[in-house]
Amino acid sequence: MTIPRDEQPRNRTAQASNQAWDQAWAISVGGIGVVLFTALLVFTWYFAATLLLIFAGMLFGVALNALTNALGRRVHLPHTLRLAIVCIALALMLAGVAYLGGATIADQASLLSKTIKSQITNVKSFLDSHGVDTSFFDLGGAAPASADATPAESGPPTGPPQKNGLSGAGALASSGGAIVSQTFKLLLGTISAVGNIFIVLFLGLAFAAQPSAYHDGLLFLVPARHRTRATLIIDRISETLERWLIAQIIVMLAVGAVTWIGLALIGIPGSFILGIQAGLLAFIPTVGAIIAGVVVVLASLASGWVATLSAFLLFLGVHAMESYVLTPLLQRQALDIPPATLFAFQILLGVVFGIWGLALALPLVAIAKVMIDHFKTYEAPPLAEAA
Repeated sequence: MTIPRDEQPRNRTAQASNQAWDQAWAISVGGIGVVLFTALLVFTWYFAATLLLIFAGMLFGVALNALTNALGRRVHLPHTLRLAIVCIALALMLAGVAYLGGATIADQASLLSKTIKSQITNVKSFLDSHGVDTSFFDLGGAAPASADATPAESGPPTGPPQKNGLSGAGALASSGGAIVSQTFKLLLGTISAVGNIFIVLFLGLAFAAQPSAYHDGLLFLVPARHRTRATLIIDRISETLERWLIAQIIVMLAVGAVTWIGLALIGIPGSFILGIQAGLLAFIPTVGAIIAGVVVVLASLASGWVATLSAFLLFLGVHAMESYVLTPLLQRQALDIPPATLFAFQILLGVVFGIWGLALALPLVAIAKVMIDHFKTYEAPPLAEAA
């Protein structure tokens, strides 16, 4: 069919108008997407501590759900009853540790703190005597008085006596204000720490009590055409985190027990609390082992060089057992992340988000890896066909 000549310019104008409208719409949608993504980054930056706290609660819920599912393979009971059994067993275990070793833990923690502080002071003095700058050591103590101080500098004030008590009252008020300020900071810090623990516990119990409700609610937010893919990703993430957490719990228990027994045989004071901290720090790969090793070596310096060398060799053996035996054996099907990549993300998240970022770097990287692997797997065939 032949189009009249007078209608051809109109068609060209309509096509150009449609193209301009499509281009403007694409630019608008892209601009809105960039703004929303920027707003999301800003929101994540300013509320990172809260988001990581919520993620820790979710991770605790995944751990409870993993233990509940493991119990379900042995006994056929409703999910709520199995969760209650798991929670009661964990509570009884913690209560037993606190009852049987609470006094020992408190005494060893106090002794360990004093020992480490004194050893840091000795190390600082040793480095100072060899011309090494130790200004990075900050023990929080007052600077000692100089031995060369003159009586006018170190002795009592030689000025005329005060005729009233204003100066004494001002010093007393200043000291009282400092005490109140320190007490208030300590109280707020304690309340914040206890509150964070309760938030993690509450979120974990809530997630573990009704995992299907939160699973379906998360899928409800996804557009209908993408729900199949979202279901695969969420299930894969859940399965990966559950297997990793079960393996990590076993590794932490093994590291803590071996460290405690080994240090007790060597004769290091505070072996029980050192075993506990080594087991807890085993949750943080690489960095946690380094911190635990430094603490063990510092705590063993007071027992002599033989004990220190023995404790260092024990640390190397425990670290080798964790890195080359337990972790490959238990987590070979859970996570496969190169150590350098994991360490780089640990340092990055630790610098940006502090202790929360350092502790939760591995599960965050695991989630990112699951998503990347999924998209690589499901997008590779179309690209191959197109090629």
